Amino acid sequence: MAYLAPSEFVTKMVDAGESKIFMSSRDTVIRAYMAGAILALAAVFAVTVTVQTGFPIIGAILFPVGFCMLYLLGFDLLTGVFVLTPLAWLDKRPGVTIGGILRNWGLVFLGNFAGALTVAVLMSVVFTFGFSTAPDKVGAVIAGIGEGRTLGYAKYGAAGMLTLFIRGMLCNWMVSTGVVGAMISTTVSGKVIAMWMPIMLFFGMTFEHSVVNMFLFPSGLLMGGKFSIMDYMIWNEIPTVAGNLVGGLAFTGLTLYATHVRTAPRRTLA
Repeated sequence: MAYLAPSEFVTKMVDAGESKIFMSSRDTVIRAYMAGAILALAAVFAVTVTVQTGFPIIGAILFPVGFCMLYLLGFDLLTGVFVLTPLAWLDKRPGVTIGGILRNWGLVFLGNFAGALTVAVLMSVVFTFGFSTAPDKVGAVIAGIGEGRTLGYAKYGAAGMLTLFIRGMLCNWMVSTGVVGAMISTTVSGKVIAMWMPIMLFFGMTFEHSVVNMFLFPSGLLMGGKFSIMDYMIWNEIPTVAGNLVGGLAFTGLTLYATHVRTAPRRTLA
């Protein structure tokens, strides 16, 4: 499948991070908006399949279709730029600053949220016939997810917050591995296979993804979920974003960069 060596695709990761930092605000927001919208539709698809079949594993197997679509189209997720842009700074690329990295993260967050929120509104209309009826089966499940993954953590206090943070870390370990997967092949089939595996794992394990949650929780609120906006922000989105950042950088970005770009000196025999 035209596989690239690790030193080659990690260099591509650094190049990609640099290009995203210098991308115009307009293009950054548009690409992030479309990524958030497509991933939200994939989440609807996965939940729908799970409700129809009664087997969550089928939803997990099919969810990566959205991730593959958005990366093949060149769109950006917050979880991806968390990993790629700091590598350009570590590599001392000219003009790359912490301020530029934070600017990129902020624009991608806003774009992802706007795209996911758009789909949340549109699908809530579909699930409730224009808010004229109670949500259908899929809508009710989505509203329940919002309650379970906010108040469900809150009832455990600090232990719940820690669990949420770690599930966010584990999520972006896998999601960022999927981002890297898009770079390890020069063929569409190779990219899709490499992306599919870690994304299926994260969704099947119900780890916490900040962009997926930008759809699930607003749509749950729109359809009568019994939790508040503050519950969503404090007991899901903020700690999930933090966990996604730490997990993606620690387990994927820094490890690949350290061992394939900034390699240690070769051992010599005495």
